[in-house]
Amino acid sequence: MNHLFNPDNCPRVAVIILNWNGAKLLREYLPEVIANTPANLARIIVADNGSTDESLSLLAREFPSVEVIQFPENYGFAEGYNRALDSTRYPITVLLNSDAAPAPGWITPLTDYLDAHPEVAAVQPKLRARLQPHMFEYAGAAGGFIDRNGYPYCRGRIFDVCEPDNGQYDTPCQIFWASGAALTVRTDLYLACGGLDPKFFAHMEEIDLCWRIQLQGHTIAAVPQSVVYHLGGGSLPASNPRKTYLNFRNNLLMLHKNLPAADRTATLLRRRLLDTIAWAKFILTFDFANAAAIWRAHRDFARMRRDYPDAPATINLLRRPDCRQNILLSRYLHRRTRFSQL
Repeated sequence: MNHLFNPDNCPRVAVIILNWNGAKLLREYLPEVIANTPANLARIIVADNGSTDESLSLLAREFPSVEVIQFPENYGFAEGYNRALDSTRYPITVLLNSDAAPAPGWITPLTDYLDAHPEVAAVQPKLRARLQPHMFEYAGAAGGFIDRNGYPYCRGRIFDVCEPDNGQYDTPCQIFWASGAALTVRTDLYLACGGLDPKFFAHMEEIDLCWRIQLQGHTIAAVPQSVVYHLGGGSLPASNPRKTYLNFRNNLLMLHKNLPAADRTATLLRRRLLDTIAWAKFILTFDFANAAAIWRAHRDFARMRRDYPDAPATINLLRRPDCRQNILLSRYLHRRTRFSQL
């Protein structure tokens, strides 16, 4: 396979934006990506997933400096990125959402941190909300964590509550997962770990990847000196039953894949009980669509888990000190809505 990276005339970073029929987003966000990403530091590439709108003509007409990888069909988010990284092979790749606008100077803190910390495989910037720039953004805020039951949360976001950014999380730190909205990763490690899991389709695929990277002995970090503004929620609103389905199903798949066999059964049993409580809450509030989404998630998980061999993991990462929280109790019993309160 011919790869785009040529060490003689290329920077070592590729910023890859996956696009499918996103001409409107490209027109709005790509100018800011170009303006704030110096050509000597990174190459901007749009990987097009078989778009049928004006995306390709728009790129050729208005953004001739942007390289384009053209796929013949829509491979989805995970497989689209896997193919894009495999075909480019830049040493460092930024997986940047098409609705993300980097702030000036965003690239250098990320690459400098990777250079200074060879044990770190992936980093994320601070994510602020595009429409409320003083607020952290849901998809990753200032770095992602996971609790003992497998529920994700962030520095700056506990479940559905996002904090204002007052500089309270401006210290770089080790995290459990980096947001897929602006995931910066060592390309060779991304590919060696198998990339994003295409079976997830959407939601939690980056958490699963970060988990697998850590099982290989590497770490993940947040670098808040880099800032990216993210729109988020454009494809599926938080209350959409499809999003409920994907979040519940993929969380179960992630636990099944990455927990050692000795811990998997007990953890999944706890999750089944907790998910039953969530299902009952939807029933009691007459939200039958989301209740049905949880039921379908567990049904399809029972079928899909047969596609995965027994997890090779011998370490239960949920036993780490930073994973000992019970975020459900903290949020709904103790009413803690800020990461600093945990």
